[in-house]
Amino acid sequence: MDGDTLFTIGDLARRTGLTVKTIRFYSDTGIVPPTDRSPAGYRLYDIGALTRLDLVRTLRDLGLDLAVIRQVLDREVSVPEVAAAHADALEVQIRTLRLRRAVLRAVAKRGSSPEEMDLMHKLAKLSDHERRRLITDFIDDTFGGLDANADFVDMMRSAMPELPDDPEPEQVDAWVELAELTQDPDFRAAVRRMAEYQAAERDQGDRTGLHHDLTETVRDSVGRALDAGIAAASAEAAPIIDALTARYAQTFSRADDADLRHWLLTRLEIAGDPRAERYWHLLAVINGWPVPPSLTPVFTWFTQALRARTGQHSRVE
Repeated sequence: MDGDTLFTIGDLARRTGLTVKTIRFYSDTGIVPPTDRSPAGYRLYDIGALTRLDLVRTLRDLGLDLAVIRQVLDREVSVPEVAAAHADALEVQIRTLRLRRAVLRAVAKRGSSPEEMDLMHKLAKLSDHERRRLITDFIDDTFGGLDANADFVDMMRSAMPELPDDPEPEQVDAWVELAELTQDPDFRAAVRRMAEYQAAERDQGDRTGLHHDLTETVRDSVGRALDAGIAAASAEAAPIIDALTARYAQTFSRADDADLRHWLLTRLEIAGDPRAERYWHLLAVINGWPVPPSLTPVFTWFTQALRARTGQHSRVE
C-alpha cells in the first residue's frame, strides 16, 4: 500500500471496526475530514485519515470526549498531557465508585432504611479534611477550656479517621457509627463529665499520666476472676478488690480506706461509659488497626465488685 491509496467510508469501516454511520459523523464534524471525493461525489480518505481515525477510536475507548480529542488532533494539547489529566479524573471516579459500592454493601448488611442509606452516603463521601474537622470539633467541644491530660488530648487529636480509597463495608459502617456517636449530645455530655472530673483531679495534684500500669493490673486481676467465674458480689471477690485498692492507694499516695474506695468508685463510674471504648474501637476498624479486646467486662466487674464492698449505689445515670 502506498501513500496515494484512498479509501471509501466502507473501506475505513472494515479496517477500523467502526460503523459507517460513526465515521460519517466524524467526517461531518471535521474530526476526520475527507481527503478527496470521487468523480461521483463519494468521500475518500488517505492513510493519514485512517491513522487519525484509529487515534480517535482509541481515545474514545479511553473515555475522552470529542472536544478533548479535537484538541489532541489539532495539536493544541499533547497526548501525554491529556492522558495525565484523564488519569487523574478517572482516579476520582474510581474512588467515588468504590465508596458507593462500600456504602451499598454496608446498607445491604445493615438492612438500612432509605433515610439511613442517605445519611451513610453523605457521611461516607466527606473529604478527609471534613472527617477530621468533624472529630476535631467533637474534641474541642468536650475538652475545650479544661486542664485535661494534655497527652491524652494530643493522642485523640492525632488519631483521626482515615477512610481508605477502597473501604470495606465494615469501615464505612464504622465511620457512620463514629460520626453519629460524636454528634450524640448525650455522649458529648458524658465525655465532658470525664474531662471535667479529670481536670478537677489534676487541680488536686493528680498529674501521674494515663495510668497504663493500673489498667494492666486491673485487666490481669479481674480477667482471672472472670475466667474463674467469680461473681462480683461474692466473697471470693473480696481479696481481689483488696489487692486492687491497695495498688491504687500506692499509686496515688492515699490511705487504703473507705474514702479511697468511694473515690475510686466515682472515678470508675464516670470513666466507665462503654461508648468511650467504642469510640476507639471504631477508629481502629476505620483505620485498619488491630482492634484491642474490650475492657468493658473487666471494668464493669470491678465497678460492681467495688460497689458491693462499699454498699454504694451508682452515682452516674
